[in-house]
Amino acid sequence: MVTATTNGIEVSVEVTYQAEFSSPLQHHYVFTYKVTIQNKSAQTVQLLRRRWEISDAAENTKIVEGEGVVGQQPTLEPGESHSYVSGCNLKSGLGKMKGVYTMQKLFDGKILEVAVPEFQMIANIFHN
Repeated sequence: MVTATTNGIEVSVEVTYQAEFSSPLQHHYVFTYKVTIQNKSAQTVQLLRRRWEISDAAENTKIVEGEGVVGQQPTLEPGESHSYVSGCNLKSGLGKMKGVYTMQKLFDGKILEVAVPEFQMIANIFHN
Protein backbone atom coordinates (compact mmCIF):
# COMPACT_ATOMS: atom_id res chain seq x y z
CA MET A 1 0.00 0.00 0.00
CA VAL A 2 1.16 3.53 -0.77
CA THR A 3 -0.12 6.67 0.91
CA ALA A 4 0.23 10.42 0.35
CA THR A 5 -1.31 13.42 2.11
CA THR A 6 -1.96 16.76 0.39
CA ASN A 7 -3.76 19.68 2.08
CA GLY A 8 -5.04 17.36 4.82
CA ILE A 9 -6.47 14.82 2.36
CA GLU A 10 -4.90 11.35 2.66
CA VAL A 11 -5.01 9.02 -0.34
CA SER A 12 -4.04 5.34 0.03
CA VAL A 13 -3.88 2.78 -2.79
CA GLU A 14 -3.71 -1.05 -2.72
CA VAL A 15 -3.12 -3.00 -5.96
CA THR A 16 -4.09 -6.58 -6.85
CA TYR A 17 -3.07 -8.49 -9.97
CA GLN A 18 -6.09 -10.32 -11.44
CA ALA A 19 -4.49 -13.47 -12.91
CA GLU A 20 -7.86 -15.07 -13.70
CA PHE A 21 -8.78 -12.18 -16.02
CA SER A 22 -5.33 -11.80 -17.58
CA SER A 23 -3.83 -13.46 -20.68
CA PRO A 24 -0.05 -13.00 -20.61
CA LEU A 25 0.38 -14.79 -23.96
CA GLN A 26 -1.88 -12.13 -25.52
CA HIS A 27 -0.09 -9.31 -23.63
CA HIS A 28 -3.21 -8.59 -21.56
CA TYR A 29 -2.71 -7.97 -17.82
CA VAL A 30 -5.54 -6.89 -15.52
CA PHE A 31 -5.06 -5.11 -12.21
CA THR A 32 -7.53 -3.76 -9.69
CA TYR A 33 -6.78 -1.05 -7.21
CA LYS A 34 -8.59 0.06 -4.07
CA VAL A 35 -8.36 3.75 -3.24
CA THR A 36 -9.22 5.15 0.17
CA ILE A 37 -9.56 8.92 0.50
CA GLN A 38 -9.63 10.25 4.07
CA ASN A 39 -10.40 13.85 4.97
CA LYS A 40 -7.99 14.74 7.76
CA SER A 41 -8.58 18.46 7.26
CA ALA A 42 -10.96 20.71 9.20
CA GLN A 43 -13.14 21.45 6.15
CA THR A 44 -15.72 19.52 4.14
CA VAL A 45 -14.47 18.72 0.63
CA GLN A 46 -15.98 17.27 -2.52
CA LEU A 47 -14.08 15.28 -5.16
CA LEU A 48 -14.89 16.80 -8.55
CA ARG A 49 -12.45 15.32 -11.09
CA ARG A 50 -9.63 12.82 -11.55
CA ARG A 51 -6.58 12.67 -13.80
CA TRP A 52 -4.51 9.49 -14.12
CA GLU A 53 -1.18 8.89 -15.82
CA ILE A 54 -0.82 5.19 -16.59
CA SER A 55 2.46 3.70 -17.90
CA ASP A 56 3.64 0.18 -18.65
CA ALA A 57 7.00 -1.48 -19.30
CA ALA A 58 6.25 -1.46 -23.04
CA GLU A 59 6.61 2.35 -22.83
CA ASN A 60 2.93 2.96 -23.41
CA THR A 61 1.60 5.95 -21.44
CA LYS A 62 -1.97 7.14 -21.39
CA ILE A 63 -3.79 9.94 -19.62
CA VAL A 64 -7.30 9.31 -18.30
CA GLU A 65 -9.38 12.25 -17.12
CA GLY A 66 -12.99 12.64 -16.08
CA GLU A 67 -15.52 13.69 -13.53
CA GLY A 68 -15.50 12.01 -10.13
CA VAL A 69 -14.43 8.44 -9.43
CA VAL A 70 -16.41 5.40 -10.59
CA GLY A 71 -19.40 7.61 -11.34
CA GLN A 72 -19.40 9.40 -7.98
CA GLN A 73 -18.35 12.81 -6.69
CA PRO A 74 -18.17 12.04 -2.97
CA THR A 75 -18.40 14.74 -0.30
CA LEU A 76 -16.27 14.12 2.77
CA GLU A 77 -16.84 15.80 6.11
CA PRO A 78 -13.79 16.18 8.38
CA GLY A 79 -12.79 12.70 9.59
CA GLU A 80 -14.80 10.85 6.91
CA SER A 81 -13.37 8.54 4.28
CA HIS A 82 -14.48 7.13 0.93
CA SER A 83 -13.19 3.94 -0.70
CA TYR A 84 -13.71 2.55 -4.18
CA VAL A 85 -12.29 -0.17 -6.40
CA SER A 86 -11.41 0.29 -10.06
CA GLY A 87 -9.28 -1.48 -12.62
CA CYS A 88 -6.63 -1.09 -15.27
CA ASN A 89 -5.52 -3.19 -18.26
CA LEU A 90 -1.88 -3.17 -19.33
CA LYS A 91 -0.02 -4.67 -22.29
CA SER A 92 2.86 -5.72 -20.05
CA GLY A 93 3.06 -7.27 -16.61
CA LEU A 94 4.77 -4.24 -15.13
CA GLY A 95 3.36 -0.75 -14.90
CA LYS A 96 2.65 2.22 -12.71
CA MET A 97 -0.05 4.80 -12.12
CA LYS A 98 -0.19 8.17 -10.45
CA GLY A 99 -2.76 10.88 -10.46
CA VAL A 100 -4.43 13.98 -9.15
CA TYR A 101 -7.89 14.53 -7.70
CA THR A 102 -9.43 17.97 -8.10
CA MET A 103 -11.39 18.70 -4.94
CA GLN A 104 -13.32 21.69 -3.69
CA LYS A 105 -13.65 23.02 -0.17
CA LEU A 106 -17.38 23.55 0.34
CA PHE A 107 -16.93 26.36 2.87
CA ASP A 108 -15.12 28.83 0.62
CA GLY A 109 -15.21 27.14 -2.81
CA LYS A 110 -11.41 26.89 -2.94
CA ILE A 111 -10.11 24.28 -5.42
CA LEU A 112 -7.49 21.79 -4.20
CA GLU A 113 -5.23 19.52 -6.23
CA VAL A 114 -4.71 16.33 -4.23
CA ALA A 115 -1.93 13.92 -5.24
CA VAL A 116 -2.61 10.25 -5.74
CA PRO A 117 0.73 8.58 -4.93
CA GLU A 118 2.48 6.63 -7.66
CA PHE A 119 1.91 2.90 -7.32
CA GLN A 120 3.37 -0.11 -9.08
CA MET A 121 1.40 -2.81 -10.88
CA ILE A 122 3.38 -6.06 -11.07
CA ALA A 123 1.93 -9.26 -12.51
CA ASN A 124 2.76 -12.26 -10.39
CA ILE A 125 2.54 -14.75 -13.26
CA PHE A 126 4.48 -17.48 -11.42
CA HIS A 127 2.08 -17.70 -8.47
CA ASN A 128 -0.68 -20.34 -8.81
